[in-house]
Amino acid sequence: MDHAAAGPPEARSLPGCYRHPDRETGIRCTRCERPICTDCMVNASVGFHCPDCASGRTGGGPAPAASRPRTLAGGTIAADPRLLTKILIGVNLALFLVQLSVGDRFTQQFEMLGRAYITFPGPVEGVAEGQWYRLLTAMFLHGSSMHILFNMLSLWWLGGPLEGALGRARYLALYFCSGVAGSALTYLIAEPNQPSLGASGAIFGLFGATAALVRRLNADMRPVVILLAINLVFTFTWADIAWEAHVGGLVAGAAIGFAMLHAPRERRTLVQYGTCALVLVVVVGLTLLRTAQLT
Repeated sequence: MDHAAAGPPEARSLPGCYRHPDRETGIRCTRCERPICTDCMVNASVGFHCPDCASGRTGGGPAPAASRPRTLAGGTIAADPRLLTKILIGVNLALFLVQLSVGDRFTQQFEMLGRAYITFPGPVEGVAEGQWYRLLTAMFLHGSSMHILFNMLSLWWLGGPLEGALGRARYLALYFCSGVAGSALTYLIAEPNQPSLGASGAIFGLFGATAALVRRLNADMRPVVILLAINLVFTFTWADIAWEAHVGGLVAGAAIGFAMLHAPRERRTLVQYGTCALVLVVVVGLTLLRTAQLT
């Protein structure tokens, strides 16, 4: 609970520092969310920490539950805040090696495809034929060395800070929901015989969530906006890019990121995972709609 400074309640516009109640502040510890003044804040990898969280102490101040170290979104602090990002990069690289070893028959079996003949004569394949797994598996396949290199660099650059700010469970939910949202929009809009693959939908979701994180920290938005604008220009000007996956992932990631980082604390978990569930409901709805159109 915030400590109130002396004086009439109506005169206060900001809470007081938990160690110096007479000092109003708009800064909060990114772990325990206690208000801290400029003398108390300690630089951290994401935002600022209070002296207690920075030193690992949990005694004093608010009740133990309130001061337990948490991520900015309420997740559990991990010893390695980039572990899942490293695992995701490893999985993408491993599957790319499988693609190179096995060849096109592996890629064609798992890439995003609406409805088409892969070989003729042969069966019609694709999501419309019940192969819904393609919405997910296409996220881990890539078409060239440059394709996977660019995506993995983006994943490392964007994923690490987000994993640290959200916590592992929320970060995974963001990544997979953004990726399948990009696949669903591709399925809905693109030609059914147009294959697509790549982690770009999920990575554009990380872009959207990064914008929400920067806003939550009251940091300068211009670098994120500029980088996103450059990527969108490439998306719509370069050939052979599934812009639908980029846009779908970006919209889903921005919505989920905002819910993760700006949800009211008293019902934070409900809002966070409820938003993820809503995105998945939309994905299922779009998939059913397109399937009905194609069959």
